Amino acid sequence: MVSYRGRMTDRTWLPRHWLAVDVVIAVAVTALDTVLTLAGQTWWPHEPDALAWFLLGVQALACLTLVARRRAPLAVLVVLGVFTLLVTVLIEPAGVLTPMASDTLWAPLATVVAAYGPVYYRQDRRVAVAVLAAVTLVIIRPWDPSAVVITIGLLRTAVGPLLALYFDARRRLVRALTERAERAEREQHLLAEQARAEERARLAGEMHDVVTHRISLMVLQAGALRMTAPDDATRQAADELRAAGTQALDELRDLVGILRTAPGGDESPSIPAIEELIDESNAVGVPAELIETGDRSLASPVVGRTAYRVVREALTNVRKHAPGARVTVRLEYSDTHVRLTVHNTAPTAPPSPELASRGSGLGLRHLRQRIELVHGTLRAGDTPDGGFQVDVELPAYVPTADPVA
Repeated sequence: MVSYRGRMTDRTWLPRHWLAVDVVIAVAVTALDTVLTLAGQTWWPHEPDALAWFLLGVQALACLTLVARRRAPLAVLVVLGVFTLLVTVLIEPAGVLTPMASDTLWAPLATVVAAYGPVYYRQDRRVAVAVLAAVTLVIIRPWDPSAVVITIGLLRTAVGPLLALYFDARRRLVRALTERAERAEREQHLLAEQARAEERARLAGEMHDVVTHRISLMVLQAGALRMTAPDDATRQAADELRAAGTQALDELRDLVGILRTAPGGDESPSIPAIEELIDESNAVGVPAELIETGDRSLASPVVGRTAYRVVREALTNVRKHAPGARVTVRLEYSDTHVRLTVHNTAPTAPPSPELASRGSGLGLRHLRQRIELVHGTLRAGDTPDGGFQVDVELPAYVPTADPVA
């Protein structure tokens, strides 16, 4: 069954390339602000001097801070607000600049994008609202009231927060619906498992009732034949038949017990046990290091067990084929995927023929098949430093019938 969460997030491009998107946005907004300024739509004077060109460069740098609008949204808004305040002071009361038009906004257009970040990306919105209010006052210039400036200025600082509130509410709704779908999916697996267990118990009971009845009759008849047989050969045959029937009843009882027992799940260790593999590798003289980034709880049980098998097989291959090599195991967890990399340096000695010829029973081909079952990918090959590397990418969530806390 394909997971709802997998359908929603496995191929999401934006979360993995957010920096590139922000760079494109920052460059585009900077170019647009520069064109509007030179066209006289903001603070640009009739006769630009060195100060005007310097301020234009400062404005471009302030707009380019949009690259950090996710990591430091308040700082970006403050930078643009300080630039707007600087231009305002130079125009009034300093009188150093004289804009082409008086009823224009002196704030860069980038404030629309910057006003979005503090509301969407920050948990505590009280500080964000206070900064937005201060920047709004600088933009609308209430000490020199103008209906056009006040209206457009309020819209410029209000559109971003309103969109942020909408998208934040939508994100929360999608998350809630996704969690509900995942919970329904897990419940469906549990119900199916329960139905299979009940059907196994029913079949076991019917088999026990029918087959036991027939074999019991056979044993009783064999016992009666042994008592009434006219010769020793017949009595011996009847006794062997009776013994065979009794043994069949014992074996049937064991088989029915197995059928009545719910099948156990995959008891393979998961991600926490990888640390034990690293310790074992160091103990036998193969230096190994584990590096983890992210929250390991994001990986579902099946993914954790698959990652454990990959690391175990990789370390086994290093011991067999790359004596003296150092191993680095990297695990990266995110909401959408788990990335596993096992890299070993070049061996310092030739492998032992006896050890290399002994198969482990689970090679890269079997690992690839197991990884593909959970819709993951595996790449393996030599590295430029003479070593070998295994790259595995797995979806973070794979639905199972494992109990959910």
